[in-house]
Amino acid sequence: MASGQPHPRPPSSGRAAEVRRRFAEEARSERPDLATLCLLLGAAADGSLDEAGIDAAQMELDRLAGQLPYRPGGPHAWATAAHRVLGERFGFRGTAADYQRLDSSLLHEVLRRRRGLPILLSVVWLEVTRRAGAPVYGVALPGHFVVGFGAAEEQVLADPFDGGRVLTGADAELLVVGAAGVPLEPAMLEPADALDVVRRILNNVRAWAATRPERSDVGLWGVDLSLLMPSHPARLRYERARLLVERGEFADGAEELEEYAGLIDVVDEGAAEKVRGEARAARARLN
Repeated sequence: MASGQPHPRPPSSGRAAEVRRRFAEEARSERPDLATLCLLLGAAADGSLDEAGIDAAQMELDRLAGQLPYRPGGPHAWATAAHRVLGERFGFRGTAADYQRLDSSLLHEVLRRRRGLPILLSVVWLEVTRRAGAPVYGVALPGHFVVGFGAAEEQVLADPFDGGRVLTGADAELLVVGAAGVPLEPAMLEPADALDVVRRILNNVRAWAATRPERSDVGLWGVDLSLLMPSHPARLRYERARLLVERGEFADGAEELEEYAGLIDVVDEGAAEKVRGEARAARARLN
């Protein structure tokens, strides 16, 4: 978070272990629940988010869903209704300053502040309109997350970061070009599933922490949750080992570096030996 903003207090070790257990269980379930995963992610960051707080956040999503009109019509009508209720009446939207705040990636805080990153505001749109019966899904555009309503042939996009403004095709093209410098392609408009959304949120959390060495604790729980996902890149193991070394946990970091070197040895002996050198350097710092 920016200077002057209080940091969430991390949970106790016991609570953190319980949160990780439940996160892994939910992520590997047959139909992972997006809101539950996002709230457990929030509990990994914020020790003040207890079970009552998680239940209250779920109830707030239910309450907001009850404010939407009953079956307003087709995809455009759903998008317009969500814009009017969530964006205009309740004031959910984002600002440039939200990118500097960790709580912009925590669903319970986004519900409280009505501010957040595009992907977390999209989670609010998804969970609220889904509860109301909308044909809604996330759309992971490069550099900017939005929501889609309706099947591909009648798809309507909305940008929750901009209060849920309904996008034209030209608007979506400009978003992608502006954020990623590439043209909009049809494959970019495919629905993102719950695990895709959570992976992207965790990527954002780890990127936030990477520029703030004093918040290596955030980077560590971000990696730990990422490693609990059903599939993840092996390089996350290296990221975790490096974080441990940066935090002064030299023995544990060295051990994980050696394990990662063993994983990659069969595909890149040179890279593996370099990692083993990092492990030796970490162990030397114990003396």
